[in-house]
Amino acid sequence: MEEDTVIGLPRPGGTVEDDPLLAVLREGARQMLSVAIEAEVAAFLAVHADQVDDTGRRRVVRHGHAPKRSIQTGIGPIEVRRPRVRDRGADDESERIRFTSAVLPAYLRRTRNVEELLPWLYLKGISTGQFEDTLKVLLGPDAPGLSAATIRRLVSTWQDEHQRWQGRDLRAKRYLYVWADGVYFSPRLEHERQCVLVLIGAAANGKKELLAIDDGFRESEQSWHELLVRLRDENGLVIDPALATGDGALGFWKAARKVWPTTRAQRCWVHKTANVLNYLPKSVQPKAKADLHAIYDAASRAEAEAAFDRFLAKYEAKYDKAAGCLAKDRAALLAFYDFPAEHWKHVRSTNPVESTFATVRLRTAKTKGCLSRATALALVFKLARSAEHHWRRLNGSDRLAEIIRGVRFRDGEPATAAEDQAAA
Repeated sequence: MEEDTVIGLPRPGGTVEDDPLLAVLREGARQMLSVAIEAEVAAFLAVHADQVDDTGRRRVVRHGHAPKRSIQTGIGPIEVRRPRVRDRGADDESERIRFTSAVLPAYLRRTRNVEELLPWLYLKGISTGQFEDTLKVLLGPDAPGLSAATIRRLVSTWQDEHQRWQGRDLRAKRYLYVWADGVYFSPRLEHERQCVLVLIGAAANGKKELLAIDDGFRESEQSWHELLVRLRDENGLVIDPALATGDGALGFWKAARKVWPTTRAQRCWVHKTANVLNYLPKSVQPKAKADLHAIYDAASRAEAEAAFDRFLAKYEAKYDKAAGCLAKDRAALLAFYDFPAEHWKHVRSTNPVESTFATVRLRTAKTKGCLSRATALALVFKLARSAEHHWRRLNGSDRLAEIIRGVRFRDGEPATAAEDQAAA
């Protein structure tokens, strides 16, 4: 006997929950979200597949699922489970590799609005012709009317928004710390990777803010110089930051010395650790990494200097390039000791930039279709602005007022007059 394929219609007066068609649509949406999330996890694990912990095991692995939770969509609630990823090699929280699903963030209780969802769809390679059908499933009544022409106009408004944001007045603002990095990804109409110059600043109240996001050319000095000069001369950001954190890209530092002459330089320990380990055999890397951690985890500059010397003495005979890579940036790597201890974990790496743009890098690495540099920049800008709302305030924000007053710090605490005189 053939299986009955007739679907009964809801009775008059019945609720939406009684509609079997909606149940089918919800199951389809659930499956689509599940597949998308699993693909995210697989890609994330592939990126970190070559990293191992101290025992030689894969560092980043699957770790089950979070409990089911209900997500409100345009066709009603659907239950989904978010995969968990575990980092088995992190020594402290600041270095932990974290998986954050862009499809299903931990805080999400309702599907994204159009403003947040469209950039992700664009960067995932979904064409404008597919948007309407995709968004109808995810957003329900928010989707109608989103034709290809409408979407193109919307992207154009994002470009205009970015231009207005770039010209905003910053004369009343002061940023004590800045994090600088060049984010690379591949626009779909360009033969070369695009570099987006990113600056994040810590305002006087301890809140992290997106300070600048601009198209650059391979992190060149000229690109960074033009950006910093514009912030100073056109936006009115006339007070130099107290400390800038970045990797070893020479372009930014050369430009910063010219435009922000009083700003201290802090080299990113995450980048430096990776650079040093690249000069070492894999069998030596776990121990060398622990020795590097002993430097920046030290409670005082004197202890850090001693750990620094131990590293050089231990490795420079056999691995002179690794030792040289570390030694050449000694002063800039230890600059954070002259700032409040509560801020050390924030300023000794470019994690605010890296964590924000990790998913953008992942999603744009293998996209196909058509995407100009200008469009890509506008989309990345929208994603960054969306992420900005969830950035955490600096620990010990009240200590920023001391920096503004000119208080000098030694080993994370205010220095006495005698200590200042002795240092001089």
